Formats: sequence, C-alpha cells, structure tokens
Amino acid sequence: MRGFRWVCPLLAIVLIGATTGQGAGQPVREAAMRVPQAPPPPDQQFPEMRIAAVVNNEVVSVYDLVSRMRMIMISSNIPDTPENRKKLAPQVLRSLIDERLELEEAKQQGVTATDAEIKHAIAQIEKQNNMPPGSLNDFLKARGIDRTTLVNQITASIEWAKLVRRKAAETVDITDDDIDRAMKRLKEHADAPEERVAEIFLSVDNPAQDEQVRQLAEKLTQQMRQGARFSAVARQFSQSATAAVGGDLGWLRTDELPPELRQAAAQLKPGELSAPIRGAGGYYLLLVLDRRTGNGEGEEDRTFDIVQVVFPLSPQANDAARQQAIEEAAHVRAAATDCPTLLKIGKQKAPQLSSEGKLRADEISPKMLALVEQLKIGEASEPILQRNGVGVIMVCSKQNGAPAAITRQTVADSLLAQRLDMVARQYLEDLRRQAYIDVRV
Repeated sequence: MRGFRWVCPLLAIVLIGATTGQGAGQPVREAAMRVPQAPPPPDQQFPEMRIAAVVNNEVVSVYDLVSRMRMIMISSNIPDTPENRKKLAPQVLRSLIDERLELEEAKQQGVTATDAEIKHAIAQIEKQNNMPPGSLNDFLKARGIDRTTLVNQITASIEWAKLVRRKAAETVDITDDDIDRAMKRLKEHADAPEERVAEIFLSVDNPAQDEQVRQLAEKLTQQMRQGARFSAVARQFSQSATAAVGGDLGWLRTDELPPELRQAAAQLKPGELSAPIRGAGGYYLLLVLDRRTGNGEGEEDRTFDIVQVVFPLSPQANDAARQQAIEEAAHVRAAATDCPTLLKIGKQKAPQLSSEGKLRADEISPKMLALVEQLKIGEASEPILQRNGVGVIMVCSKQNGAPAAITRQTVADSLLAQRLDMVARQYLEDLRRQAYIDVRV
C-alpha cells in the first residue's frame, strides 16, 4: 500500500492580519457617568475559544478550525482571503470532525502513532521542501500556525492507516486467483492506450450537502487554475485513500474508470483539469497527468530539478518596491550562467526563499509547468511576479521515468490499495453514523 505523505510547499507566504486592541480609556469624568457593564463572556472576549463542533466527548474549537485553515492555505497555495475562508471552512471543519472520530476509534482500539513515526513524517516534510532539519517549527511559528495543528493531522493519518489495514486484514483476502485474473487482463490489454490520472474526491453523505460540496469543488477548481497545486489540494481535501499520494491513481486504461469519469477523462489533455463531476457518492475533480501508447511510451513520473530564487514582496507593496524586486531578479538572471551559480547568488541575496529540489509534474501548478517545459536546461526565466515575491527559476534537468515492471507483487499491491479505499470509506461512514456530532459554527 502506498505510504502516508504530507507535503507543505514553500511557494506561498500568507500574511495574517492581527486584530487591533481598544484605544486608551475615556477620561475619569466620563467614565464616572457610565453604568458599569459586566464583562462579556469569555467566548465573546476571545472568539477563537468558542466551540465549532462537538464530536461525542471531544470538542473542535474555532481556534482549531482557524489554525487548520491557515495551514491548508499555505500548503495548497490558496490565497488567505475572506471569500476563500468562507468557502473552505465547512469542508475543513468536516475534516477535523472526521479526524476526531478517527483518533477516538484509534484510542478505543489501542492503536497509536509512535513519536518516531511522527518525527519521521516531519523530517520527510522538511526533506521534500529542502528545509534544514528542525526548521519546520520556525516556519509554522512565523506564519501563526500552532505546531499541534500539523502534529494532530499527522497523528490522525498514521493511526487511521493502521486502523484501516487492521480492518482490511479481517475482511480482505487477495488470493492467487485474484492476482492471476488481474495479470491476465493486463496482458490482454497490453497494447491498449493508457493515461495517468489523479483525482480529488469530495463525498456527499446526504442530499442536503450536495450544493455545499459542489460549491467547494468549484472553488478548488478555480484556485488550482490560478496556481494552487493539485497534489497539495488533494492531500488536504480529497476523501479518497489516494489523498496520501496527491490523488495519483497511476496508469489506467480509460475503461477502468467509472462511466461518469471515463468520458470526462477522455476529453482532457495532459495537464488539463476537469470541471467538477458528479459521481457515485460525491464530486470528483480529475487531472490527466500523461498519456502513453500500449508499448509503454509516455512520460511517467516526469520530474524537474529546479533552482528558484524569490525576492520577498508583500501583497501591499507599492510600485516602487515591486519595481526594485523586479530589477534585483533581473540582475540575478543576468549573472546566473548555470544552476550552482544561481543557487549561490540566491543564498546570498534572498536566502529565505531560495531553494533547489526535484518536483514531479503534478506538483507544479499548470501555469508554472507550462513555463518550466519551455525553458531549456540551464536557462534562467524572466522575472516572475508571484504572490509572495518576484522570482527567477532555472531548470537543471528534466527526467522521464521508465514504466514500472508488472510483477505479481505490484498487481497485489494495486488490488490491496483499491480494497483499502473501499474499507476506509465504509469504516468512516459507520463511525459518522454511530457518533454524536453537533456542529455549532
């Protein structure tokens, strides 16, 4: 089964405004004329202390909700605006409710995430984002995100994966006959064209939720077309087991998709995102990553080794500051003759947001991917105005992975992943149905 992975891309800096305090007190003469007022209840003095939802004996606070939304917007490269918060809040709250159910079930079943597993997951986040070991805490703190928000999400993911595997072990039996039949089908269709597809699934548990979930699907579609990355959005919002791998379904023949998804996928070009599709159980968003002929010719797992230098610029920056950042980026572009030189200059002039790393095609926004594919190896881009600054990127290498060999083990893993997804959905539906859930905001 594919393992848990959470990626926090460092391509967006969200500026979170702070509320201002009250002004100085009124003169004593005026104060004496006023009737003393009782102080407001604590939850009105500090709105984030209010209860957002009650899940059995657990509470989800508004503080939990706000913290998670901040983290999601950063990791998914979604602008932190009042409109986006309003649209995303119901789904984020629903995810927090599900997490409480998962954590509670794990506790009852004696399933835990060890400190070593949590530390390993955090180390993986830092590694995937070219961050020095131990620097993630400072990154979160600087953006007003409580570290507990991330730890809770990681813990729930690890424990839920263990629970689902345990549940599946009781009910799922992949036999040699199952593997033989699957391998026979693969050989029969060896020459059929295939496409690599990624999905985001948003479930609709009852008809009253349909419109709300549809609006969320449309909002996520809009944000991804404006630069949010599909894989990051899938990890945070998708309710399919593929969320752990950025929604990646792998290589499929078109006829392996459900009928309502088959037609939509066939009309998409590689790199193109579908509109929301109403399917069984909820709404789907599809992204066709690549296509290949039956002989395995395709661009599976395209990766790009990229150096990026970004001069920070706040959204409130004036024209003069913006022009200065553009000129600095242009000077860097002119001086950089190769990737090591660009990275060295970036570390000197803009150390906060200069980085080098490998990205898969599905981890790059469609607009940026189009630019990356046009650049030659060792060619620096023109200055790019981004939401967090002005940047220059250079592609150091482009690689196409070879198609993976089909073995009995890979087929067994694929069958197991499909059945684990079904087990997970049913398991969570049962927990929701049996739970006491009181949503208050």
